[in-house]
Amino acid sequence: MTLLDTHIGFIEALRSAGLSVSLAEGLDAIEAMRRIGWGERDVVRTAYAATLVKKQAQRVTFDAIFDLYYPRLVGVGVVGEPESDGVRDNGAALTRFTDELADALADTDAEGQRLQDLAVEAVGRFGAMPGRGPGLSSWSAYTALQRVSPEQLIGQLVAGLMADGMVEEDAERIAGRRIGSFTRLVEDDARRRIAEEKGPEHVANIVVRPTIDRLDFTAARRSDLEEMRREIYPLARRLATRLTKQQHARRRGALDFRRTVRASLSTGGVPIETHHRPKRPHRTELVVLCDVSGSVANFAQFTLLLVFALREQFHKVRAFTFVDHVHEVTHHFTPGGDVVEVMENLAASTAHAALWGRTNYGRAFTKFAEEHADALGPKTSLLILGDARSNYSDLALPVLRELEDAVRHVWWLNPEHTRHWGTGDSAAPAYGEIVPMVECRNLTQLEEFVSAISMGTQPAR
Repeated sequence: MTLLDTHIGFIEALRSAGLSVSLAEGLDAIEAMRRIGWGERDVVRTAYAATLVKKQAQRVTFDAIFDLYYPRLVGVGVVGEPESDGVRDNGAALTRFTDELADALADTDAEGQRLQDLAVEAVGRFGAMPGRGPGLSSWSAYTALQRVSPEQLIGQLVAGLMADGMVEEDAERIAGRRIGSFTRLVEDDARRRIAEEKGPEHVANIVVRPTIDRLDFTAARRSDLEEMRREIYPLARRLATRLTKQQHARRRGALDFRRTVRASLSTGGVPIETHHRPKRPHRTELVVLCDVSGSVANFAQFTLLLVFALREQFHKVRAFTFVDHVHEVTHHFTPGGDVVEVMENLAASTAHAALWGRTNYGRAFTKFAEEHADALGPKTSLLILGDARSNYSDLALPVLRELEDAVRHVWWLNPEHTRHWGTGDSAAPAYGEIVPMVECRNLTQLEEFVSAISMGTQPAR
C-alpha cells in the first residue's frame, strides 16, 4: 500500500466516523505533508489535525483512527521470540513484568516511552490468542489486562506517592490516571495488531467510536454523557443564531403588486424595487411528552435540554415525562438554569413518574388526555419522545389519534435505529401510521430535527 492509498483510506475512515472532511481539506493535508515531510510521526499527526479537525470533541476519534493508519510501530514490537524456556506466558514472566510495570507507574514520566513499551509487551506476551477460527482476532486487550491486572498495583502506587509527601486524595487520583493511561495504551496496541491482521478499515468500522455528535444516546457511557452535556448549549447557541438569520431572511411576505407598480412610475415604469406585504410572525407553542424509562432516559433528557435552550424560538414550551403515568416538569427549566442542577431536579421528579415500574404508552397517552388536555390546541405542536416499546400492553391508538387531531403538528422522535422498529415489543409501526416517526439517535440528528420544526418545515423521516 502506497502513502497515497493510506491517505485516502485515512480520510474515508474519518468521514465514516463522523468527521466532515472535504476534498479541499484532504488536498490541504497532502500539501502540508509535502512541505514538512514524513520523518516525524508526531509532526505528521499535528499537520493532519490542523487541516482536518474542526472541533476539539473530534480529536479523540481522530487520534484513534490516525493510530490505525499510521501506527507507532509494526510487528511484534519489543516482544520478539518466546522466552528461552519456550514459554512466552508463565508465572516467572508475569512476575517480572508486574515488577517492571510497578516501577514504570511510579516514575514521574509514567506516560512516556517505557510505559508504551510495556503496553506493547503486555499484549504480545499475555494477549496472544493463536489458532482462533476465521473472523476472530489473534490478539485481545481484555485477555492481556485480565492477566496483568494493573488495578492491583493501585495500592502499591498510592503508598509510594504518599511516601514522597503527597496527600492520599491526590495520590489516589494520580494513581488512577496512570493505570487508566496504561490500560488505554494496551487497548491501542491490541487495535494496532488487529489492524495489521484485518486492515485498518475493518478496525475503524468495528472498534473506533464515532465523534460525540454522532454517538448514539443509548450507547453513551458516563464520560460520554458529560461531554454531550457540554455540547448541548454551544449547539443551542449555534442553532439559535442560524434560525434567527433564516427567520430574518424569510421575514418578507408575498409581493405587493399594486405598491410595486406605483413605485415603478418614478423610474419610467421599470420595477427596480419590489414591495412586499408584511408577514405575520408565527411561533409554535410546543408540548413535549417524553418517555423517561431507563432505556431512553438519556435521549429524553438531552432532547428536553436542547428544546428548552431554544425556547426563545417558540411562543410557549411545556414538558411532560412518563413511564406509565404523566408528570409535568416544565418548572425545572428556568432561564439561565445550571445544566447539572436541571438534570438533578429532572431525575428527582421523574423518579415518581412510574406507578407500575414498566413502560406503558397506552396508559400514559390516556392519562395525558384526561389530565392535561388544556396543554393542546390548534396552535400547538406536540413532540413525543420514546422508543415505542410498550411491554405488549394496550397501545391506546384511538387516544393518540385524538391527540393528533387536537394539535397543529405532531412528531415522534425514536432513538432506536429504524431496523429495530417493529421487533419484539416495539409498537413503532402501529404508532407511525398515526404520527410521523423520525429516527433520532444522536446530537446531529437532534440538531437537524429541532432546526426543521423551529423553521416550520417538515423534518426528514
